[in-house]
Amino acid sequence: MAALAQAFARTDRPAFVPFLVAGYPTPEATVELALALEEAGADVLELGVPYSDPLADGPVIQTAAAAALARGMTVAGVFELLVQMRRAGLTLPVVLLAYANTVLQKGERAFVDRLRASGGDGLIVPDLPHEEAGELRAAAAAAEVALVPLVAPTSRGRIARIVTEATGFVYAVSSLGVTGERDALHPDLRAFLADVRAASPVPVAVGFGLHRREQVRAVAPFVDGVIVGSALVRLVMEREDDLASPARRGEALAAVRRFVANLLN
Repeated sequence: MAALAQAFARTDRPAFVPFLVAGYPTPEATVELALALEEAGADVLELGVPYSDPLADGPVIQTAAAAALARGMTVAGVFELLVQMRRAGLTLPVVLLAYANTVLQKGERAFVDRLRASGGDGLIVPDLPHEEAGELRAAAAAAEVALVPLVAPTSRGRIARIVTEATGFVYAVSSLGVTGERDALHPDLRAFLADVRAASPVPVAVGFGLHRREQVRAVAPFVDGVIVGSALVRLVMEREDDLASPARRGEALAAVRRFVANLLN
């Protein structure tokens, strides 16, 4: 958890948290993408475990996850991918996003122990209600894995209860609905983020919908981190053939680095 605290301690801008789908377009390309993102300025990596029935994912991430599953990615494969990232030199903290069935099927303690042993730092389970997460919170604490809760504009009456036991950071959802790029964010976003920040004992990162530099600049004064998922996965999708080819991967990775530079500078 110390690595996450350090990642959010920077003062010149909010921490940048990109999202990748594990195994998309290939396991090898996912490792290279993670390294390229770290080189481009990422502070934390959010790595999605492909799942066949996601509740929070929009069409872009659903398509990428379905492709990863079709090509053989498994939960065990995701842990092995994380090991490979560390062996390749990735140093930034990695937070896994996995749906509740994936975690419960393996068992809470076994899942977080494997995550920690593979080099992971945190876990997000978007479909596990706070009130039902007690056993996972205890297991994560014992394994020194941060359990990152999500709060949405519809959670206003429950914010304090949800974030009080947060570790690592709090994931503030900027918009209602599933993930995906949006031109207009929630009209009450600033007040919502202020409420979350006031109640949270850990940094607050905002995600869902962000895909342009102007949006990142607009929310920067009110958060400790920004999470960008669908726009990045869309770019990976557009460059899928190049990323899958070791001979052509370099230019595609350069495009990813340019995307991050344009977003943050």
